[in-house]
Amino acid sequence: MDQIIYLVYVTSFVIGSVAGLVLSYKKYKSPFGAQKIDFAALVLAIIGWVLAMNSQLLAFVIPSYVSITIGVFLIAMVLGMRPGYGRYETVSGFAVAAIIWILGTVLI
Repeated sequence: MDQIIYLVYVTSFVIGSVAGLVLSYKKYKSPFGAQKIDFAALVLAIIGWVLAMNSQLLAFVIPSYVSITIGVFLIAMVLGMRPGYGRYETVSGFAVAAIIWILGTVLI
């Protein structure tokens, strides 16, 4: 059963990457991103990293394999964006999730 879960995670990442690439090509026409942050991608990155990194903290609400699968999909959507986009959003989402993880482990 464990190997099937890893296959689901990888499949979720691949589908999220393709979806992010397709959506970013429709949204952005220029080949390289400006220095501004896309709010929608930032929200996706924060939610994705929080779900993936803090799945054990959220285990009382939803099963951890479901939260990791959804989180990996959302992370891949931001990481899979057109080249030059999604960098700052990914780093910001990871930082927020890491802070929540640190606070969750210290407080519990």
